Amino acid sequence: MADYPQFDLRLQQQRLTPLERQRALRLDRDALGSLQLDKLNRMLAGVLPHCPFYQDKYGCTEKQLQSLEQLVELPLLTKSELVDPTPGSPARFHYLPRQRYVRFHQTSGTSGRPMPVLDSAADWQWWIDTWQFVLDAAQVTADDTVAMAFSFGPFIGFWSAHDAIVDRQALVIPAGGMSTTARLQLILHGAATVLCCTPTYALHLADVAAKEGLDLAGSRVARIIVAGEPGGSIPEVRQRIEQAWGARVIDHSGASELGPWGVGAVDGSGLYVIESEFIVETLRPGSEQPADEGELAELVLTGLGRWGGPAIRYRTGDLVRVQTDHDHDSRFRFLPGGVLGRADDMLVIRGVNVFPSGVESVVRSIDGLGEFRMIATRVESMDQLEIDVEGSGQAAARLAAELQIRLGLRIPVRAVPADTLPRSEAKSRRLDDRRR
Repeated sequence: MADYPQFDLRLQQQRLTPLERQRALRLDRDALGSLQLDKLNRMLAGVLPHCPFYQDKYGCTEKQLQSLEQLVELPLLTKSELVDPTPGSPARFHYLPRQRYVRFHQTSGTSGRPMPVLDSAADWQWWIDTWQFVLDAAQVTADDTVAMAFSFGPFIGFWSAHDAIVDRQALVIPAGGMSTTARLQLILHGAATVLCCTPTYALHLADVAAKEGLDLAGSRVARIIVAGEPGGSIPEVRQRIEQAWGARVIDHSGASELGPWGVGAVDGSGLYVIESEFIVETLRPGSEQPADEGELAELVLTGLGRWGGPAIRYRTGDLVRVQTDHDHDSRFRFLPGGVLGRADDMLVIRGVNVFPSGVESVVRSIDGLGEFRMIATRVESMDQLEIDVEGSGQAAARLAAELQIRLGLRIPVRAVPADTLPRSEAKSRRLDDRRR
């Protein structure tokens, strides 16, 4: 045990105060780069001598960088590399004895079979500390009561949020393992002031409340933290949630393999990458070529605080546009519109790039429409798209017309009865890909 990095000692390091977190948001690029380089080198020094996965990948047991520009000399990391062929085995970047890990979660399986991921006590504390940036944005205090509308299974979901909120000494209402109606009653009777859920589930709660005559806008819920899927930074989705609940939406993004990397802007216009804990790179989709500023790109992140399972130059599969120079209060890199889609979900329909999040923004702009599903097929090597949507035939026709205006595409739209399309309280999969 003594030969491994002294992770437990990291638990004793001074944690950032709210003021120090605010200062981190405002670091200039040089100061931020120095902080990132120092954290990266300390992690490499602690991890490489002990981690067979990275030793094989890098061909060495020691590595120090003189500048962040040298990061590109390290090979990229993909999820397929992390998946151990033995079912149930944790991600291959784990290397500590199993008894050193205290948290077990697994990926949601949206892009393959679920992959177990583990965290040491210090790694989990890092999750909690990094989540504080999100809670700062949501102005969560010890006076709040936070409802977690999420079933707490092995998917990491809001587990880290739960523990971060407890750490902030707010009251937490766990609303897992119950029906939507029961959750609504618990949120209202428990006098929750903050709600945590996916954007889709926030809308579903609002739909059910409307059917049952419950006044969400008159409830005490004032802020809704959303995560797990695009939506919190899609104006039409955010607006619909905020109108239904009479509450402010705060977006967040993270990944089981990486940690909680993104926090929403106060005005809901996009996400900041928490650069005091993550290094940002962007690549042109489908290549290893760096993307230009503002270009549609795949997000590559290096986490700096999860030593027991470090993701270094990890291809997230998330498509974004990055702004380094902007006039926002935070100096962290900004992603206008948040996560725009997944690289593996992008469709090219008659030369036009189409994402589920783009279609959702149009669906949510039309009254009278509920859940929707995109069905992708391939005819003679050409991608085809059609959409099923809950609502009247008239509303479906309006959707088809609006899609043609905003996307420049004629897309067949079928109206289906209400409550017939699948829903999820976790990540929603609205793309039914039948091309393969």
